[in-house]
Amino acid sequence: MRTFRVAVHAADPLTGTGLRTWLAECPRISPTALGEAEVVVVAAAAVDASVLHLLRGLPAPAGSRFVLLVSGGCHAGPVAAEPRIRAVLWRAEVDAAALVRTVHDVAAGRAFLPSAVQGGLLDELERIQREVLGPRGLSASGLNSREIDVLRLLAEGRTLSEVAAELSYSERTIKNILSAAQIRLGLRNRVQAVSYAIRGGLI
Repeated sequence: MRTFRVAVHAADPLTGTGLRTWLAECPRISPTALGEAEVVVVAAAAVDASVLHLLRGLPAPAGSRFVLLVSGGCHAGPVAAEPRIRAVLWRAEVDAAALVRTVHDVAAGRAFLPSAVQGGLLDELERIQREVLGPRGLSASGLNSREIDVLRLLAEGRTLSEVAAELSYSERTIKNILSAAQIRLGLRNRVQAVSYAIRGGLI
């Protein structure tokens, strides 16, 4: 059974000690330093702009995920701005079992956010699509409908010339469409671009 590397960050040493004690009771959790953690439990006053500064200053690995234990308010904006925030727990309501369960869920790729924050995130995504992506012909995936059509046909095994004929473009235009998408998304080749679209559920 796999263990999860978990670190704790708390400005108050007493809070930090208490959280580490709770986590140490679970055999599947391996306490570790911030620089090696898969999951970082962070005690914070609230989820607001200041918490973004705090999280971005922690020496946690790029792929780590955050579980926030908060005593104050929780706003959707910071959660949208920092996708590594995967769970928010209210300090007054949490106990050792709930914290351990949430850490396990986050380590396994799941999330736990208050319903008000979930609604705020959906509102923010809608605003970004309407005001930022939509006017540029993009979706939240970073691809436009024409790029998605090209990648869908490539995923079906079509050649570039067949894709061009199907969409009534020149082969050169298809190559330009692919190149623009790859550059924008930081992908090295067509295979990566197709994989990106498949993983995102776009095709």
